[in-house]
Amino acid sequence: MRHIPIKILLITSLFFQIQPGKAQQSGDNPLLLQSSEVHNLMIQLEADRGSLGRFYFVRNSPERRERFRKLYRDYSQKIQDLNFDKMSQDGKVDYILVKRNLDNELRLLDIEESEYNQIKKFIPFADTIYAFEANRRRGHSVDGSQVASKFRQLEKEVSATQAALSKNQPISLPLVRRAQESVKGLRDALKSTYEFYNGYDPEFTWWVPSEYKILDSLLNNYSTAIKEKLAGPQKDDGSGIVGTPIGREELIRQLQFEMIPYTPEEIVEIANKEFAWCDAQMLVASKEMGFGDKWKDALEKVKNSYVPEGKQPEMILALYNESVDFIKKHDLVTVPPLAEETWRMSMMSPERQLVSPFFLGGEELLISYPTNAMDFDARMMSMRGNNPHFSRATVHHELIAGHHLQGFMNDRYKAYRNFWTPFWTEGWSLYWEFILWDLNFPQSPEDKVGMLFWRMHRCARIIFSLNYHLGKWTPQQCIDFLVDRVGHERANAEGEVRRSFTGGYGPLYQIAYMLGGQQFYALKKELVDSGKMSYKQFHDAVLRENNMPVEMVRALLTNQDLKKDFTTKWRFYSGLK
Repeated sequence: MRHIPIKILLITSLFFQIQPGKAQQSGDNPLLLQSSEVHNLMIQLEADRGSLGRFYFVRNSPERRERFRKLYRDYSQKIQDLNFDKMSQDGKVDYILVKRNLDNELRLLDIEESEYNQIKKFIPFADTIYAFEANRRRGHSVDGSQVASKFRQLEKEVSATQAALSKNQPISLPLVRRAQESVKGLRDALKSTYEFYNGYDPEFTWWVPSEYKILDSLLNNYSTAIKEKLAGPQKDDGSGIVGTPIGREELIRQLQFEMIPYTPEEIVEIANKEFAWCDAQMLVASKEMGFGDKWKDALEKVKNSYVPEGKQPEMILALYNESVDFIKKHDLVTVPPLAEETWRMSMMSPERQLVSPFFLGGEELLISYPTNAMDFDARMMSMRGNNPHFSRATVHHELIAGHHLQGFMNDRYKAYRNFWTPFWTEGWSLYWEFILWDLNFPQSPEDKVGMLFWRMHRCARIIFSLNYHLGKWTPQQCIDFLVDRVGHERANAEGEVRRSFTGGYGPLYQIAYMLGGQQFYALKKELVDSGKMSYKQFHDAVLRENNMPVEMVRALLTNQDLKKDFTTKWRFYSGLK
């Protein structure tokens, strides 16, 4: 390790100190305001969490759960010992969000414990397997023949437990998932033990491999049997998509966590109001194209503007260049040269296109377009759904000033902040669609149709996802809604709904686009339209605060009075009573 003089360390420390009360704007020294009074605690928490996660890696094990519970309780006490009232605004925001996250982590552990206690009768052999991993961590010697004998006994226990599954009453899908995840944790523990000793310990290598393979296979089959025997008959409405609606109470709890002070019903009303605006603008564009009120005919013409096979990357690059030139011309945000230099393209696999029918972005732009493995109908739907006018509306969403610029800035400004939320991530990217529309980025009525298609899609996401989680709609109704109301290709609509309910996204993810965009748009009105900041100052300031609930961005940029027991209250959408 290279020796660094103490004098230099002291100067660096002073250089990075926060200056309370000063809002960072474009042109400020980018090395200032990179810390807060909670910074060190946050760094330590993340490091401790990483250390414990790597050591206690067996998911759902009681040992892991109790150790993380202690971690979060210890840090809850540490943060409460800090003097909130004497903190800078940055410190207060970090305090509120760290405490919020710690409370939520403890709540999730309580849920895990409750569910584990309900399913542990289905894994009576768990403690024996957990003990193997606990012993392995410190490299204790083992008797290979005894390990093989224990594995053989475990095989019998797993088989007997599986045979008895049909005698049990069906359990809820969350419990089924918890049981399957727990079995996976047991397989991970066994694999860790096996890979540590096998090939290194001669006696273990002589006795254990065949028994390990049998036991691992039995556990894998048992996990499948848990779903088949305990989940009960699943209601498939014909779409082949089976998710888990969470209900109104849980929706409200999650909205409060994300600092969205609206009910599900109010959010649907917001979506309908925005949809009405889109409908009116779509009719204007349709008439400009010569289709009168038949906007779906105008949409059909736009879909058929797709480029030939093999030409999609070239088209995307041209659209990217056009959008970045527009952003620079209007001096909307700082675009670091390295951010422009380092984004890249790749092609999306046919399998992934089943759940992501449109291109995705970030530092790497994943292009969704037909491959030779697709049949004719799939190819046409992919080409039509990724036509130039649709893509023109979203290339800036995925690259600059959307997801790629977000990630670039997140890695360089206040990177210690780990408050990721889709309302910031997706909301920011959608907000740019609002801004570019306002600044006349669409050059033709076809461009307007492309932008409006996506804006309608964001409204539709709110409506179908909330209705689904409220138990009002089935997945098939969601698909039909996207086809009939927005004009999606059916295969693309199926991919969107499948992605929403079975793709690993949270229940609020799809509503975060439009709502987060509206939050940033309201904040823009407050700061830019009032003349307090320029577009560039506002956009640079947002990106340099990093990812967090947008209400906390507002608190920072407008110096809101924050209390230790903060609760969300920003009613950002002006169209509701």
